[in-house]
Amino acid sequence: MIRISHIIMENKTLKERCHIDTDEDGDCFVGVKADSDDAIVYFPLGYDLPSNEQDIRRDIQYLFKTLASFTTKEDRLLHMKKNEVPQAVNFPIQAYLDIIDYYLDNGDYYMEKDPQYSINTRGKTNWSKTIKNITPAIQNKSFLYFNQIVRTSSPNDAKLITQINKYCVYESFLKLGWLYGTNMPEKPGISLEKNRFVAILNDKISSTNNNRDKSLFSAMIAMIKYLDERTLDKRFYFGTEHFEYIWQAMIDKVFGIRNKDAYFPRAIWIEKYGSNKGIPKHSLEPDSIMIIGDKYYVLDAKFYRYGRTGNSDHLPNSSDINKQITYGEYVETNKGIPNEKLFNAFIMPFNMKNNFFGISSWSGNVAEATGDWRKKPSKNYEKIQGILVDIRYLMYHLDGNHDKDKNILAKSIENL
Repeated sequence: MIRISHIIMENKTLKERCHIDTDEDGDCFVGVKADSDDAIVYFPLGYDLPSNEQDIRRDIQYLFKTLASFTTKEDRLLHMKKNEVPQAVNFPIQAYLDIIDYYLDNGDYYMEKDPQYSINTRGKTNWSKTIKNITPAIQNKSFLYFNQIVRTSSPNDAKLITQINKYCVYESFLKLGWLYGTNMPEKPGISLEKNRFVAILNDKISSTNNNRDKSLFSAMIAMIKYLDERTLDKRFYFGTEHFEYIWQAMIDKVFGIRNKDAYFPRAIWIEKYGSNKGIPKHSLEPDSIMIIGDKYYVLDAKFYRYGRTGNSDHLPNSSDINKQITYGEYVETNKGIPNEKLFNAFIMPFNMKNNFFGISSWSGNVAEATGDWRKKPSKNYEKIQGILVDIRYLMYHLDGNHDKDKNILAKSIENL
């Protein structure tokens, strides 16, 4: 079991435990790395880290939630030292956070309740016990029970389900307690018994109608399975070295449509020798298609450094521009979208609180790309707009309605 040194951890502020990637010299890991001495949280290129500890704590939680939503076990493949095998990390961080949040919100562990009975005139009557134990009054040959035995409930601390929850809460705080800045809970009085714990929790899931309790039990199962299968005892990792794929997924979730594959151009081979008369190859795939009313916007998310450096060397290359023009041309010719309704853009990250461009909004248009192989480009999609989007703003607005944000982005793109 991992034992994070709380003496060392307590001497550091959350901000001292955070790092913003530069995307230079291999500095690209996004997530958390922890060992027996410390934990470091790595934020992506262009992130604006607040100074307030409470805000930083919230940002870390949003980062973990984003990573958990958009990565798989295969994505979380970390390249270790040369003499070590790459380690695929399946640390269920969201489960750990859910267990801690339940404990803190509830102010206590999950408590099972045993049925208790008392004599009362209110409550759910247990007629079997009432008839056996209460003498009725007789009126007009009828039996009247002015007092009944009713069911009440009381917490039972000794229930195994509570002990399992204590075990999971303690394990959660060992790894992520530094994020919350609260006291370490008491040690559990039981040891890990994977099969038994999982069976009990599965039974609880099937027998309860409380969705929050079900979520807690599912999180506890995920943790217990991880604890049984893990191979590293003194360190854990959660994150990715390829945040560019997360950036693409974030842009697509907020701005894109679901059936974007209808806008993918494909090449087809027709063999002159043989029976195959039309072999489609893998399509070119823009990251997102945004549609607002009757206007179409072809978006390509590029996790490039331009928003941080302002260096033109960090803008998309000619091959990217060529593909983007092809996407626009395909939408125009195959979907019948007129020029005045069709636009093209690269979406790159930046920090709206600290940037070279004087942009104070979460989005801004900073450049335009054309191809010199397109003589006197007249089409909107031939003029690809370089758009910056604040990565922290996007992380905080992944859920909910995005119509307002789409309209703001659209205005930036249309500023040809």
